[in-house]
Amino acid sequence: MLSSPEAQARAHALIERARRHGADEADAVFVAESSESIQVRLGKLEDVERSESEHIGLRVFVGKRSASIGSSDLSDDALETLAERAVAMARTTPEDIYAGLAPDELLLRGALPVLDLDDPSEPSAAQLRAGALEAEDAARAIAGVTNSEGAGASFGRGVFALATSRGFSGGYGSSSHSVSAAVVAGTGSGMQRDYAYRSARHGADLPDPSSIGTLAGERAVARLDPGRIESGIRPVVFDPRVAGTLVGHLLGAISGSAIARRASFLLDKLGETLFAPGLVIIEDPLKLRGLRSRPFDGEGLPTVRRTLVEGGKVTGWLMDSASARQLGAAPTGHAARGGGGAPGISVGNVDLLAGTLSPAELIADIADGVYVTEVIGQGVNGVTGDYSRGASGFRIVDGQIAGPVAEFTIAGNLLTMFAAMTAANDLETHRAINTPTLRVDGMAIAGD
Repeated sequence: MLSSPEAQARAHALIERARRHGADEADAVFVAESSESIQVRLGKLEDVERSESEHIGLRVFVGKRSASIGSSDLSDDALETLAERAVAMARTTPEDIYAGLAPDELLLRGALPVLDLDDPSEPSAAQLRAGALEAEDAARAIAGVTNSEGAGASFGRGVFALATSRGFSGGYGSSSHSVSAAVVAGTGSGMQRDYAYRSARHGADLPDPSSIGTLAGERAVARLDPGRIESGIRPVVFDPRVAGTLVGHLLGAISGSAIARRASFLLDKLGETLFAPGLVIIEDPLKLRGLRSRPFDGEGLPTVRRTLVEGGKVTGWLMDSASARQLGAAPTGHAARGGGGAPGISVGNVDLLAGTLSPAELIADIADGVYVTEVIGQGVNGVTGDYSRGASGFRIVDGQIAGPVAEFTIAGNLLTMFAAMTAANDLETHRAINTPTLRVDGMAIAGD
C-alpha cells in the first residue's frame, strides 16, 4: 500500500499526464484499504478474511465536458493509457454547465488538521481471534442463550489522497477496529436473535470484548416470548441504536443534490420551524478519532464543525460544488469521493444533543406505547417524507417498559415526526450518528 505522500505524488503525476493529453482541468483520487477479520462460532474458528486493494480515479474536464475513469493498475504505462482514455471520453460527452472543480479561493491551504485517525498499533491474527472468542463466550454465558451465529473481530487500515490541477494536494491514513457478536436465545419456534457491535479508530477506544458479548446475549434473551400489539395511534420511543436512522433521513433530505433534483421532502422548507426549538444537531468532521472525521472533503475544501439544526430550523443544505452551482450557493465542504466518478455528498460525525429528561422520565407519562429496538425494511420515501417500517421492541405500559413485542409496523410522515420529537439525556458518542433515546408522539402502529 502506498503511503500518503506517495499516493499524492502518484495522483499529481496522473493529472500531469491528463493535461498533456488535452485536459483543461483534472483531479485524481487514490483510495487504498487493507483489512483482516476473524470469525468464530461455538468456540471454533469459522472464517479468516484478508484483503488489500489500491485504486486510483481520474476525473478530467475539457471545457464543460467531463469524464471519470479508474484503475487498480498503478504502473506508469497503465496510468498513461488511463489519462489518454479519460480525455478522449470527455470529448464525447454532453456539456454540463455545473461541472467543474471547487473554487480556488475555497480550497484548504496549509497544514491539515491533526485528527489522530490512524492507530499505530496493529493486532495480530491471534489477538483478533482471542477477542472474538471472548465476545462469544460472554454472550453464550448469559442464561437463556441457546446458540450462536458467531462473533468477530477485525482490523483495517486505509489511505486516502486527493490532488487537483488547481494546486490542492492532501492525504491521510486511518485505521479501524471492531468487535461483534450475534446469538440466539430460546428454542424451536420461540427462538430470538440479537447482536452487539462496536467499532473505533483506535483499539484502545473499544470496550472489552466480553462486555460486547454480554450485551448481545442480554438483548437476545430480553426478546423471548414476544407478544403482539393492537393497531392504533401511540407514542413511539426509539432506542439510541435505531434512533440515528431518523437523523439519517434528515441528512439525506438536506443533501444539496437532492434539493437540486427537487427530490427532497424538505424542499422549500429552509427557514421553517421543523423541530422543537430546543433540539440541536451538530456535525463535527474534525472530532479526534471520529468514525467520520476527515481533514478535507472530496474536492479539497476544509471541513468544519457546524450546527445543522438549531432553534428548530435546518441551517442550510449540504453541498458539493456541482449542487452549489445549481442552487446558486457556495459549496459547504461535504463532497465525498470513492475510487472514481463525480463527488457525492457525505457528512462528518453527527450528534443530536441530549435533552433534559432521563429515559425513565421521557416515558413516565406514556400509558400505552412502544419502545423500538429494531427497525426493518426501507419504507421511507425521501420525496414525500412518508415513513413506514417494520419494527420490534417492547411495550410501554403505565410509564414502564413491559414485555417484548414483535411483528408490527410504525408509520407516519417525517415532517410530523420531527415536530413531535423529544430527546432524552442519555447521549453516547461512539457511533457515526449519535442520538439519545428519542420519543415521537402520535405515530400509527399497525399490529393485530
